[in-house]
Amino acid sequence: MFRLSQIVGFAATIAVCSSPVFAHTGHEIGRTGIQGFLHPLSGIDHILAMVSVGVLAFCVGGRAIWSVPLAFVLMMAVGGALGAAGVELPGVEQGIAASVLILGALIAAAVRVPLLCATVLVGAFAVFHGIAHGLEGVGNGVVPSSYFLGFIAATIALHGAGIALGVTFNAAERTRPLQRAAGAVVGLVGLVMVFG
Repeated sequence: MFRLSQIVGFAATIAVCSSPVFAHTGHEIGRTGIQGFLHPLSGIDHILAMVSVGVLAFCVGGRAIWSVPLAFVLMMAVGGALGAAGVELPGVEQGIAASVLILGALIAAAVRVPLLCATVLVGAFAVFHGIAHGLEGVGNGVVPSSYFLGFIAATIALHGAGIALGVTFNAAERTRPLQRAAGAVVGLVGLVMVFG
């Protein structure tokens, strides 16, 4: 079984050594609440990362079921505000791809992630997702609050779907391997995004 530090170190090395990826492409710029809601649902990178946050939260258990997704939502909002202000953090695309890779790897390896570590990890990833959302939602120098509320609502829904998947995967002994297999698929998609 892999250790958390090994998985994070491996994924970070890949992300740093790879060329820039465009994991966050193909989204149309939109500024309404509906467009904000649809934005995270229109890219496989966001869907996989946000659902994986929910699965990971369920796996950590206890307070993590609400605190890990909450950390993601709050830090994504911070990142969104930074993006709306025109802040372009270097490596946003790599950060988004790494979030898919690392979250998938953690789920696949069934690593017991401490609550604080899970919270900090998803919070850091959320900043990258938020910056991307904020940059794409800017129109005439501002991002409407309805757009922000839309992408936050979609993120919460995707986290909820991930928690529901975690419950389903862990409902019986025979379904638990499906969670690891799903994590492996997510991690491989992230690996493809990193090397895109």
